[in-house]
Amino acid sequence: MIPYGKQHITKDDIKAVKDVLNSDFLTQGPCVEKFENSITDHTKSKYGVACNSATSALHIACMAMGVSKNDIVWTSSNTFVASANCALYCGASVDFVDIDPNSFLISIEKLKEKLLKAKNENKLPKVLIPVHLCGQSCDMERIHELSKEYGFGVIEDASHAIGAFYKNMPVGSCIYSDICVFSFHPVKIITTGEGGIAVTNDIDISQKMSLYRSHGITRDRLKMREPNGGGWYYEQLELGYNYRMTDIHAALGLSQMNRLGAYIKKRHEIAKIYDEELSQLPIKLPLQNEDSFSSFHLYVIRLELKKIKMSHENVFNTLRENGIGVNLHYIPVHLHPFYKNLGFKDGDYPESEKYSSEAISIPIHHSLTRKDQNYVIKILKKILK
Repeated sequence: MIPYGKQHITKDDIKAVKDVLNSDFLTQGPCVEKFENSITDHTKSKYGVACNSATSALHIACMAMGVSKNDIVWTSSNTFVASANCALYCGASVDFVDIDPNSFLISIEKLKEKLLKAKNENKLPKVLIPVHLCGQSCDMERIHELSKEYGFGVIEDASHAIGAFYKNMPVGSCIYSDICVFSFHPVKIITTGEGGIAVTNDIDISQKMSLYRSHGITRDRLKMREPNGGGWYYEQLELGYNYRMTDIHAALGLSQMNRLGAYIKKRHEIAKIYDEELSQLPIKLPLQNEDSFSSFHLYVIRLELKKIKMSHENVFNTLRENGIGVNLHYIPVHLHPFYKNLGFKDGDYPESEKYSSEAISIPIHHSLTRKDQNYVIKILKKILK
């Protein structure tokens, strides 16, 4: 089976992990801070808080933005459930914004319409979470302008987008947002095994996230109510969680960061071949915005079903039967049973629903050989012609 995504592990990665295993610190040691610094150096942000998953990072990001009961958080309807669940963890409610049919990203026009209506109904969001699907940045400058006009915070879900750029700046610079979150799951651009990070330029937000990441506990005497305790003394100031990243995971990520540029280059080479070879098929290829340089975490094709004699499901199953591990990213969040129980229903976000009825993620990752890519192309041409 040729997977749609796969980690790439080298001898240097293995050595980095073994070095930690042979060290004094498996967790809460120096490697996590070094990894955080490597991410902030790349993104040109000021502060990074590494976590055991991007989901955890999204949760503490919402907490640091003050999301709580009676608040509303908006996100894209075309994303993984974690982009919405993080708000529910805080007791807030969730709503969605439909996507642009060409970029598959959050629609600025739909967002503007929804904000105007929400203002009239006194139901504006506390926070918006735009999702950089497939590794391409949303139009963050326009989102930033709307955030100032309507008074909401912005958390970028850049789980797909480490190594991407927007307006010649790295995604994660937080020029147009309060916080940006990356994922390091094995199918992402780089991996820590499991892991994520939240970056920000705001020191107060950074300190809050650091506190929430580790049980709400501090040993900083400047923050304690009783600063004169013994050397053993610590205080829990908030209800936090154990969302820490281990030094083992951080060491792997730190090693992988050395090859981030090479990973992105390879993905663009693969994407270019797909663009050229699949252009005559009855499918819609990924559109790349002029202001954005994608990390190409995913390469998604959309079937023009009116021109194809097969259904979406038949094409999907035929590709898998031929040893190609395609997938769908994503089932719209509002169509999951849990969210339907909250009142969402079919037809609420038609562009996202149409997208999910046509989209297929085909293989793109650093370990994909030209031979395997040619096979994928051959099977697609055989099926769709």
